Amino acid sequence: VQLQASGGGLVQAGGSLRLSCAASGIIFDIVTVEWFRQAPGKERESVARIGADFNTDYADAVKGRFTISRVNANNTVFLQMNSLKPEDTGLYFCNLPPPYNYWGQGTQVTVSS
Repeated sequence: VQLQASGGGLVQAGGSLRLSCAASGIIFDIVTVEWFRQAPGKERESVARIGADFNTDYADAVKGRFTISRVNANNTVFLQMNSLKPEDTGLYFCNLPPPYNYWGQGTQVTVSS
């Protein structure tokens, strides 16, 4: 199983970015996918998740600003991030939760004030 995250970058506060997580080696449409982030000196935290049934869940810090979605035909999950804040800065990872527990490499998001 491989997870390939992309779409990070440097953006000013108030701007937007769209992250992608492309999966291979798994029957994608039956799995939950979750985005995490980790800021320097802080623990990794869950940002958003989307189930196989397309139900979504968000961390309080990103509700109303971030939207997670999936396109099963392309084995891809997206994280649309709007109204970005400096505190959104971090390394963003996509993950297949247990029982799979696979992690992709991170993509860096930096929000300048």
